[in-house]
Amino acid sequence: PPDSKVQVLLQQLVNSHGVRGIVVGLLDENGTRRVIAHGDPGPGARPLDGESVFEIGSMTKVFTGSLLADMVRRGQIELTDPVAALLPRDVRVPERNGKPITLLDLTTHFSGLPMNPTNRARVEMHENPYAGYTVSRMYEFLSSYELSRDPGDAIEYSNIGVALLGHALSLRAGTTYERLVSDRILQPLGMTHTAVTFTPWMRDHL
Repeated sequence: PPDSKVQVLLQQLVNSHGVRGIVVGLLDENGTRRVIAHGDPGPGARPLDGESVFEIGSMTKVFTGSLLADMVRRGQIELTDPVAALLPRDVRVPERNGKPITLLDLTTHFSGLPMNPTNRARVEMHENPYAGYTVSRMYEFLSSYELSRDPGDAIEYSNIGVALLGHALSLRAGTTYERLVSDRILQPLGMTHTAVTFTPWMRDHL
């Protein structure tokens, strides 16, 4: 589509859905790249363009799933492994009817865990909902939570489930989640403007 048509679409999305701004990249068949943007980046921020940095939120779950697939391909784990086998021995992970939560259950949202942990502090919507949420608090949640259905029975979108998966994979790899994502996804794909911790350049383009 011509740039003008895309521009109109972006204007409609921003105006009718409360979106601050959108940047769209188009790659044509002949290799031509186009970047079209619309919206307000906020006071004092750079205009939206192909260099703009966005918080990607739950898109990070794609990274975690990719790490899982990569570690299975390398023979480091199996999809059917119970997540408890990757955690410290004193951490209790809930089971039901003798069925443990597997790595596959976590990445496909069939673990039986809720969307968010029950011991997370209440925050305003514009704040980081997991600010201050530590590994020890995640372990506390797991030890006290009772599953209402068997793992594998039904899908329920779970932030804490995929967070647990990312943590477990980093333990198995002997590194941090941030380092694991960088080493196995971001660096191989040349994703120099994606990170867990902001670089000065990223913060300047946020």
